[in-house]
Amino acid sequence: MTQNLAANAVRPAAVANRYVQPFAGQDIRSLLLEQAARRDAHPCLVWCPFDAPVQRWTYRQFCTRIERVAAGLHARGVRAGDRVLVHLDNCPESIFSWLGCAWLGAIAVTTNARSSAAEVSYFAEHAGAVAGITQPAFAEMVAAACPGLRWLAVTRTDNGRDAGSNTPAAADCFDALDADPASLPARPFDSSASFSVQYTSGTTSRPKGVLWTHANALWGARINALHQDLRPDDVHHIVLPLFHTNAQAYSLLAALWVGATSVVQPRFSASRFWPVAIEHGCTWASIVGFCANALANQEVPGNHVFRQWGSGVNAPPTDAVLGVRTMGWWGMTETITHGIVGLPGRDNRPLSIGRPAPEYEIRITEEGRLCEPGQTGELAIRGVRGLSLFAEYLNNPQATADAFDEHGYFLTGDRVRIAEDGTLFFADRSKDMLKVGGENVAASEVEAVIQKVADVVEVAVVGARDPMLDEVPVAFIRLRDGFAGDPAAVLEQVRAACKHALADFKQPRSVRLVEDFPRATLEKIAKAKLRAQLEAEAEAEADDATRQR
Repeated sequence: MTQNLAANAVRPAAVANRYVQPFAGQDIRSLLLEQAARRDAHPCLVWCPFDAPVQRWTYRQFCTRIERVAAGLHARGVRAGDRVLVHLDNCPESIFSWLGCAWLGAIAVTTNARSSAAEVSYFAEHAGAVAGITQPAFAEMVAAACPGLRWLAVTRTDNGRDAGSNTPAAADCFDALDADPASLPARPFDSSASFSVQYTSGTTSRPKGVLWTHANALWGARINALHQDLRPDDVHHIVLPLFHTNAQAYSLLAALWVGATSVVQPRFSASRFWPVAIEHGCTWASIVGFCANALANQEVPGNHVFRQWGSGVNAPPTDAVLGVRTMGWWGMTETITHGIVGLPGRDNRPLSIGRPAPEYEIRITEEGRLCEPGQTGELAIRGVRGLSLFAEYLNNPQATADAFDEHGYFLTGDRVRIAEDGTLFFADRSKDMLKVGGENVAASEVEAVIQKVADVVEVAVVGARDPMLDEVPVAFIRLRDGFAGDPAAVLEQVRAACKHALADFKQPRSVRLVEDFPRATLEKIAKAKLRAQLEAEAEAEADDATRQR
């Protein structure tokens, strides 16, 4: 098994005039091979589906499964450097596909399982994916949206749920991606090789493909484990989506780095979270704000053993209800790990995002001047491309160049406030960027869909406060002058267009007609005034609710 691959692997010769990188001569296989030998029979992955029995893999079994998937991909014609679309909800196959591609030297393109057909089509075409892996619920859509794929492998179940008549034939099943690892060609351990791609909305209408190297993945594993003080006896509860940096790097890779156990559920479920955590002795989790809010509405068991978990801010008010200490952090797909972070086990300042991580250089400026304590400014971060920062935006050199300033700082588009004691607080984000339940949504992407609807001449999408998801999209539209039709019919067309073209979390929760927009300089729509209007409405509703109690 692993001994065969280790024997056949080719290690790269030293390269002249090149700095020695922390992971030189390594890739993801190095970590998996080491842990298969060191941790052997220790539980690596525990899969807890909603509608099927629990499944378990030890570290040696986990490593064996991944290299057999790699061999199966190779047998189906996938080669090093090829890109494979992985469109799956949380399930073991999503992990085996992601790491199996990396083991082979191919590049997994992990996509949001809630994406529309139009979005999936774009991901596959833009990335140049040669093949795809999905599940029965999405198979028909993916096949129709991505006609350029050579083949499509489909999991036997939908995250443990019986797929019924949609169950794939044996030849098309993911299980058929299984072959003898001895068939794999020898390949150097190369940390600079491409590892995976995630599509992020960024601040433009078209999602950008964030390319990670193997060094990025190993950096994420090592530094996330360090920031979280993870230990080999920890049990990491994973409920966030595995197509995203948070679950991939903050949770799974970090757990692999220390040899801990990962307990994976199909998705976050407030009613199922605590029973699974209790049964498997979960000690760590990465969550987002709406998870904590939902869990606070459940009966909290007094016998859970969480020693810590991580989220967007330190010590939120829900800590007192949940009996768990929360460490806060800030990070992006482009940073792989946390650029700003609290300290585990310490009394971090409540609602802050922590302090700059020592592995990065953080700069906060306003109109070109460095900010002082008490001021708010634009956040930029400097690291090493392909190691502590992403390698590039796939097939988009202009976007890559535009993302960095002349000093090599990555321009995040986020604004933070420096407290008097040096602690950092998240202030706001780029004005056209929404954060919906932990998901980035570019307002311009939603606006581009609505703008195509007949009779709509102007549209503005802004975020409205939401108790569970932090904020949700609200669309304001102006119809053409002289419109004499049925406004309700246009609103229905807008909703239908969004449902067809956008993932559900990107779809506006409300669509409003306006005779005209508030205007700023040069007749631009004053979105700040629209946000203020929504905020005033939210405050009025809250006041009404208080008076009625």
